[in-house]
Amino acid sequence: MEENKRRGFLKKLGVTGVAAAVSPMVFAEETKSLHYLKRVNPTINLSTIKIALIGAGGMGTADTETALLNPNIELVAVCDLYDARIESAKEKWGSNIYTTKDYTKILSRKDVDAVIIGTPDHWHKQIGIDALNAGKHVYCEKPMVHSVSEGKSLIDAWKKSGKIFMVGSQGLSSLGNEKAKELLAAGAIGDINYAEGFWARNSPLGAWQYPIPNDASTNTVDWNRYIANTKKRDFDPLRFFRWRNYLDYGTGMSGDLFVHLFSSLHFITNSYGPNKVSATGGLRYWKDEREVPDVLLGMFDYPESDQHPGFNLSLRCNFVDGTSGSTYLKIVGSKGSMDVKWEEVVLKRNANSFDDDPFLAEKMKGQNAQSDRKRIVAPLETVYTAEKGYKGAHYDHFANFFNAIRTNGSVVEDPEFAFRAAAPALLCNDSYQQNKFMEWDPVNMNLI
Repeated sequence: MEENKRRGFLKKLGVTGVAAAVSPMVFAEETKSLHYLKRVNPTINLSTIKIALIGAGGMGTADTETALLNPNIELVAVCDLYDARIESAKEKWGSNIYTTKDYTKILSRKDVDAVIIGTPDHWHKQIGIDALNAGKHVYCEKPMVHSVSEGKSLIDAWKKSGKIFMVGSQGLSSLGNEKAKELLAAGAIGDINYAEGFWARNSPLGAWQYPIPNDASTNTVDWNRYIANTKKRDFDPLRFFRWRNYLDYGTGMSGDLFVHLFSSLHFITNSYGPNKVSATGGLRYWKDEREVPDVLLGMFDYPESDQHPGFNLSLRCNFVDGTSGSTYLKIVGSKGSMDVKWEEVVLKRNANSFDDDPFLAEKMKGQNAQSDRKRIVAPLETVYTAEKGYKGAHYDHFANFFNAIRTNGSVVEDPEFAFRAAAPALLCNDSYQQNKFMEWDPVNMNLI
């Protein structure tokens, strides 16, 4: 019975070009071999949600601007440790917003329903727990925590609070991920056996060479508050404005970028994560006294589980790359593969995978009539891409967050999901620094 359903799905996929969506909100329409994905947003009366931003740097600002694109969202307060960012926030969002350098004053305000945490990684856990304890909903940038040891305490605080906590690997809410999840579940590539991901950047800003303001000093930056939960040091503008380069504050390439690939892969496969982690790499180009590599390679063993067969994953990241910013996730199965991006999925099906598949029979009809000689046969390819006007994964991620607040619902990336994505990324750093395999229990979320 299940096999007939699967074949029926694949027949529709190849012959009629119509594919059912992962939810009633997503549809696919055929244009030859190109399928357009779209999302239909409901039009209902929405209550106003008042938000505050804690950490008004590049990502915090981008998050807030995206959040405000959603209907009936109001920004009431901003916290940052650098004077110029506070002034910039007032210019962007109005001089009437409340501003401070002390995030606890934000959490004490009764007019704040939810906070966006866009701080450096070393403050995610504490501000997250404090916000939950103050009765606030939380949108926290990835990775959710700065080290594996911090995960359980934040999860416990979330469960106790009854509040919504969303982590910001925004690609999770993309049409591309949803289509890939649906195709894998339908058997379009057979059983998964391997996956790989790649992230490359070729611009100075993409390699965390953020500009240092001329006025950077202890007169404009609350340095003591910044380092309050880590090693005491004299003021260093590089460690404040280029914090991702330093282990006291950031989590390296894996915590910044691998975590996106883990999040997407786990969403598509329903996986809890790998049980073995290894990493290698080096500082090959950006020799600017940073403490993290600019080339990182990770290898991961995913054990057989109720959700999927056992498979292997390889991830690569390169900050000096001629492709100027390539990003992809490839998932390989016994019958084909998928190249997954946030707004596109390319499905490739093996032409010789099995003889009784109506999808393949229709595509291959008449191709072998001229000769008995065997040929190299290219995969059969179907491309799914977002239609024009799609607002993007970042918008949809916040829409999921705000809908969960209004309906007391759930989010796609709650703390348990987020920790299972963050842990193998953080363990990459440990493997690289300690030069050894790291063993992880992905179900119970424990280091072995």
